[in-house]
Amino acid sequence: MSALTIALALLAALSNASASVLQRRAATDESDAGSGARQALRWLVRVLRRPYWLAGAGLLALSTVLQAAALAVGSLSVVQPLMASELLFTLAVGSVVFHRRPDSRTWLAFAALAVGLALFLGAASPSEGRSTAEPGSWLPVGAAVLGVVVVVLGASRLVTGAPRAGLLGLATAVSFAATAALIKEVMGRLGQGVGAVLTQWPLYVALAVGALSFLLLQSAFRAGSLTASQPALTLGDALTSVALGWVLFQEYIGLGVRVLPEAIGVALVGVGSVGLAGAAAGDQWDAAPGERGGAGPDGARSERQRS
Repeated sequence: MSALTIALALLAALSNASASVLQRRAATDESDAGSGARQALRWLVRVLRRPYWLAGAGLLALSTVLQAAALAVGSLSVVQPLMASELLFTLAVGSVVFHRRPDSRTWLAFAALAVGLALFLGAASPSEGRSTAEPGSWLPVGAAVLGVVVVVLGASRLVTGAPRAGLLGLATAVSFAATAALIKEVMGRLGQGVGAVLTQWPLYVALAVGALSFLLLQSAFRAGSLTASQPALTLGDALTSVALGWVLFQEYIGLGVRVLPEAIGVALVGVGSVGLAGAAAGDQWDAAPGERGGAGPDGARSERQRS
């Protein structure tokens, strides 16, 4: 892992975390319009006018540029897991935006997730791999990724609250991982010339999948708290990217004696996930300031928005 790859990935993570917090802040200013495509579209049109949302969109675009630069000089299996540091950036930025620090349980859960992923990545030590995928490998991999997203979205319709936000976060994660893999494919083909890249399919599929990921991200924000959606989104992205890096770009991870620390890392990820599930049920740390319950109209509005 080069210093440039690490720096670009961490800056992308910071920008992405800030975008998530700001867009979640905009979402808390809008009451839930109910279920259905028409209601969701009306909600999205209203939230598009929020300054917090617009600022978040700008940071999301910056994050994409930084991520593409990182993928141009580093492997998918390194860049995407490094972006899991956005979990901690989310807490830091969210504490400033929402004027309330998450409780110690939430901090510990996030720490377990971050340490677990770092341990896994350090032990796995993914190889650099190829700059582009083998011809013909994209079709079966794309079909598998689409199948996973469809199944997770179907499951999300059966639940509400934090579980729904978590499942939507997971569907977004898989879509973001696929987008990152497609971006790496595009960056790997730049050696053929910009004109050649503009006539090939990866760029346009990346834009389409990226747009889908964006819509899924908005649905995850709308469904519930960041403490429910963000871990599934960030860690799902990282782990899916490791799998896609292995299958598409031959970025192999270490096995053998390394399996033990990798397993410990995965166990810590599981512990952190359980802790965050409990925190999400009782801590609305990312609700709008003045709307976390209590007496008066603000408290009543908060309860209506969470119902």
